[in-house]
Parts: sequence; C-alpha cells; structure tokens
Amino acid sequence: MLQPDNTNIPPDADAIDRLVAGHRPGHGLVRDFYHDPAIYQRDMERLFRRHWHCIAHESVIPNLNDFEVFRIDTEQVIVTRLSDGTVHAMLNVCRHRGAEVCTKPKGNARAFVCPYHAWAYGNDGSLKAARLMPKEFRREDHGLKKLHVRVVEGLIFICFADEPLQFDEVERLLRATCGQYGWASAKVAHRRSYPVDANWKLAVENYVECYHCGPAHPEYSQTHALEKPLHLIEALNIAMEARTCALGIEVGSGNHWQTSREGAEAIHAFRYALYEGVQSGSEDGSPVAPLMGRFTDFDGGVTSIHLGGTTFLVCYPDHGMIYRFIPISPERCEMELIWLVDGKAEEGTDYDLAKLTWLWTVTTQEDKTIIEHTARGVKSHYFVPGPIAPMEQNELRYIEWYLDEISRP
Repeated sequence: MLQPDNTNIPPDADAIDRLVAGHRPGHGLVRDFYHDPAIYQRDMERLFRRHWHCIAHESVIPNLNDFEVFRIDTEQVIVTRLSDGTVHAMLNVCRHRGAEVCTKPKGNARAFVCPYHAWAYGNDGSLKAARLMPKEFRREDHGLKKLHVRVVEGLIFICFADEPLQFDEVERLLRATCGQYGWASAKVAHRRSYPVDANWKLAVENYVECYHCGPAHPEYSQTHALEKPLHLIEALNIAMEARTCALGIEVGSGNHWQTSREGAEAIHAFRYALYEGVQSGSEDGSPVAPLMGRFTDFDGGVTSIHLGGTTFLVCYPDHGMIYRFIPISPERCEMELIWLVDGKAEEGTDYDLAKLTWLWTVTTQEDKTIIEHTARGVKSHYFVPGPIAPMEQNELRYIEWYLDEISRP
C-alpha cells in the first residue's frame, strides 16, 4: 500500500489511517481506496454497517407473508411482510450452523425451514422448532438476527447497526419531498441491475456530480438543466419554483448532510429545473405516466435526494427513480434502478414501459461504461488524483464525508 509523505501522521496510525491523514484536500482519492481489500473491509464495517440503506419499495412485497431476499456484500437480508402487515428484515443465516434458511429469491411463506438440520423459523425471524435439541435449549434465544427497519413514504430502510443512527430528520424530509409525489401509494413498474467492474465508490462518485453529464450523457443533457453550473440555471430554477407554488404544492428541500459523529443519518434534498418545455425525464421530454401525488400538472422540475451514502432518489411529477449502490467485492459493485409509477397505473394502458425506462436506461449504460473506464485507469501505479472541479462540489463533499466515516471505529 502506498504511504503518503506526511510528518503530521501519528506514529501509531495504521496504513489506512495514514492514507486518510495524507489525503490532499480538494482532490480525489488515491488508487488504494479503489482496490485495497483492507480498505474495502473497513468500508463495510464503518460505513455500510453503520448507516441506513433503502433496500426496496414496499410494493415488491404487496401481500401478507410475501418475502424477498436482498444482498449487500456478503450479507443476505430477508425482507418480509407479516400477517399483520408490518415489514421485518432479518439475516438469512441459520442460528445453528449458519446455512441459508431461505433458498428462494422471493415468494410467499409463513415460515422458513433450514435445509440443513430443519430448524424452522417464523417469517418474523423467531425460532419455532429445533428438532432433537435438549430440554434446556431456549428457542427464544436463537431467532434469526433481526435488523432495524423503517418504512417511510413506501420506502423500506434497513440498518445493520445495534444502535442505528437517528432517522427522524430523514423521515421529515422524505415526507416533504417523496410525500408530495405520492410515493407511499406508488408501485414498482420496473427493476434492473447493472453489474459494474469497479469499486462501489467510483460508481457513487460518478452519480453525485454532473460535471460529466455534458460529455458522457448527451440524452440527459438535452432535457436536464443540471448539466450546467448552478449559477447559469438560476432563472430556470426560479421559474420552476413559481410553477410548483402555483399548483399549491411546496416540495421540501434541505441539507442535513452530516457525518455520523452527530448521531444522525445524512440526507440532502435539492430541486432543479428541466429545460423550457420539458415536462419529464424521457427521450423527448414528454410525460411517460400519469401524474402522481399532489401534482395536477407538470412543474418542469426534478427533486433529487442523496441519503446515507448509498441511496439516491429522483422525483418527477409522473414517475420516480430509486438508485441503489451495492458493493460486491473490492473491484465489483452493482447499480440497481427501480422505476416507480402511480399505484393505479397499468402498463400498456397508462404507460409504455420502454418509454418510461428509456432515459435512465441509456444514462446508466453510459455510466457503467465510463465508471469501468475509470476503474481500469486508476489501477495504474502512476495515477495521481487531480483537483475536484467546481461542478463536482457534491463529489468533494462526499469524499470528505467518506474519509471521516472510515477514520472512526
């Protein structure tokens, strides 16, 4: 691992701490952060197991006793809807010898029976039966490991930490944003996963900045004003907000992007305009689905939400997007896109799936290509990160946030 030349680093710091302390402010991360297995493991321990993650929209488990299994790194999470309608999440790890107790990716079940020794668990994770165990064995002490769950505006959030970060501010801001777009009554229209041969941080850093939008995303840049610096689109944003207010809607925004030192989850919600005459995120800017939530017309705007380091949300008046970043290994990750529409909308009648998904499918395929180009480039032992451009302000903030997160146990 390369060691920075920094005499201010404490002599007892480990190799990763030395890299963090030696980071050059205003610049990108050095190559080790994208390749070193030890740094990847620290990412998992200090970031992914500390923060909240949006794992799905609850419409993926619409019926009582529905379940689906989700994967993050080496963890498998079973998300279930119990017979009382509540949503639960637990690790797919038998408390006996560690086998996977749920062997199907999704379905409907009141119980899960481990295929190894037939220990049986209720779909709330409680151990119901453990064959041939001694009398003193206590079933109540051996249920599946449960995770913290919050459901807000239809979004299912999970947290692996024993004591999760405070979530109230996140909930308030989601109600002021996604709530106005009717996400609680939305449904999943389509899901697609993109495997990416790159460290998860390269994928996230690419998402949070639009400095690359002009060169890399000509389709997106034809309709979304975010491809220009904010000071150049101020008039467009003011006109957008006026249209939103004229509809009688106040869509919230707010910057609560803090590190976990404060004991609360990070969230940042902001709004920006589409170009004049553009109504939605589509190939030609025209609507692709029925209006959602409180919207009775198109305001020519977009609401974007960054949450907890791995979850990103995009709200249009007629559809929504959930963007999930999922680590797999030090040099592999996955991007999952989830398209939302009004819960009453019917495919083929109210929306055409190909038109609904066109823009973000094209954009994400382009992102996958450019991220993998970058991943191959930063493998060079001679790579030296350059300065962050003014239009990459969110990337700069993300890097500083990330370094603070992994510098603390």
